[in-house]
Amino acid sequence: MRILVISDIHGNLPALESVLAEAGQVDQVWCLGDLIGYGPYPNEVVDRIRLLPGLLCLVGNHDKAGLGQIDLEAFNHEAREALEWTQESLSDSSRAFLGSLPEKLTRGQFTLAHGSPRRPVWEYLLDTERARASFGFFGTPYCLVGHSHVALAFRLSAEGHCVLHLPPQGTSLGLGEERMIFNPGSVGQPRDQDPRASYALLDTDQRLWEWRRVGYDVKRVQDQMRSCGLPARLALRLTEGW
Repeated sequence: MRILVISDIHGNLPALESVLAEAGQVDQVWCLGDLIGYGPYPNEVVDRIRLLPGLLCLVGNHDKAGLGQIDLEAFNHEAREALEWTQESLSDSSRAFLGSLPEKLTRGQFTLAHGSPRRPVWEYLLDTERARASFGFFGTPYCLVGHSHVALAFRLSAEGHCVLHLPPQGTSLGLGEERMIFNPGSVGQPRDQDPRASYALLDTDQRLWEWRRVGYDVKRVQDQMRSCGLPARLALRLTEGW
């Protein structure tokens, strides 16, 4: 089975469309949350996501904040401004869809969470210390997370050592006997100094995970963000991927 794994789209429809076009035909799509926030196309992204084949979709912290389920004071000033605009812009159908999404789920050998298996909505896994602790909070061999906007993986060795992988474009990792945590990176707002949309393809037959990047029309998104009155810094950071 060929599965498209995406996360952190953040209202960036052009980035999502580029990912879907490059990924090609897939059997399922697993989305790890944060469909909205930051970007200017929240409803368009929700409408596109909900029609994807074999969809599994989680709720993220920005999704919950957009629904009023997380206090906006928990976010920095620019994220808060964007979320205030998003709250006013969300359609009833988008609200209903986002409100139906789970925080965490399991499919076969995979646990899915937005932030971490320990704190599904809001914990960043960027270092081996937190990642190692997270292995104790899921029982499957593999866990898929988003939230950090960085494509990476953690591997737990048989001796209990946690190893961090920071992959270049096109890197593949086989699914072996060691337990692993994978992050596909961010579709709509990468933060690893590469502005291209980041995603992953999971082949369960070949037991292979592949990170991919694809360019998109950044200027179109930036122009729309300015038109909507969203913070200028949020538009600027799309150019460099920080």
